[in-house]
Amino acid sequence: MAGLQLHGLTKRYGDFHATQNVELEVKEGEFLVLLGPSGCGKTTTLRMIAGFVDPTEGSIRIGGKDVTTLPPWKRNTGLVFQNYALFPHMTVAQNVAFGLEMRGIAKREIAPRVQDALELVQLGHLADRYPRQMSGGQQQRVALARALVFRPDVLLLDEPLSNLDAKLRHEVRIEIRALQQRLGITAVMVTHDQEEALTMADRLVVMSDGQVRQVGSQRDLYERPASRFVAGFVGRSSFLEGEIRDGRFTTPGGLTLPCDKPIRGPAVIALRPERMTVAAQPHPGSVPGEVEFVSYMGGLIDLHLRLSPTDLVVAQVSNREGSLIPELGDTVHVSWPDATAFPASDPHARGH
Repeated sequence: MAGLQLHGLTKRYGDFHATQNVELEVKEGEFLVLLGPSGCGKTTTLRMIAGFVDPTEGSIRIGGKDVTTLPPWKRNTGLVFQNYALFPHMTVAQNVAFGLEMRGIAKREIAPRVQDALELVQLGHLADRYPRQMSGGQQQRVALARALVFRPDVLLLDEPLSNLDAKLRHEVRIEIRALQQRLGITAVMVTHDQEEALTMADRLVVMSDGQVRQVGSQRDLYERPASRFVAGFVGRSSFLEGEIRDGRFTTPGGLTLPCDKPIRGPAVIALRPERMTVAAQPHPGSVPGEVEFVSYMGGLIDLHLRLSPTDLVVAQVSNREGSLIPELGDTVHVSWPDATAFPASDPHARGH
């Protein structure tokens, strides 16, 4: 095992900053997930760690050793590519062995190491098959075995589940997480899938515009988002824009709510759909809303509620026997125990 430190990691292409002054420390045995939209810099960061992209500024240390200028094969990292990058003309065993051969590992060591790696991912019995004879989930496991066969200090995963269907993606991410914990290996994964990130990570790193916006546990980022961007990207939120004055939040559409946040002036309030209470009758602190759309998702139902001419929120209710299931056009009364507020002028400000 080895820790990983990124200090001031910056990558520029001309005037464009792919990443800007990224500062991160990954503990030994930790599973860190880089989360963010396309173009946020997460994949560039991962490829700089792997050695496939040279940083413009900053440093990379693995196990305390500066590897910033070392080529990929001297960093002892294992990388699982998004498209798996398996050689179609090679068997599973040959694919896994290829990197060891390129590194000059003695032939007598290669076969047992390949078999050990395949057993780790439960594919030892398929060593002689070709990638075309395997399912997407099996190909993903081959790519994982190929990365682990090096016995890497750091395992790097570049959106490794994006080519799998939803059911298989759920199964494989649990397998990867369990394997990482069993081996105690340090891992860094890139994804834009919130559910993957929330399920697999010890800590999350949310990025946008090449910068780190917030680092923390799933609960930290969900319960205490530092900005409107994080609140909208980790989990779901409805946003109300308005102004806070004299303990009241007022929107341009005329919606007025009590608000005890320390922010004054233009503000944005973030509401989590599952934290909202929906009732047929008015109750303390509730506001009326008209049901504009109902999204049936089995055990849960999303209600799109119009609170004013300009204010629309989404509330989530459980689909249980005896529970209120409003219909299109109904008027319901909605409330929430608390909400996070951000200054409207600074999209990356600390929320309250």
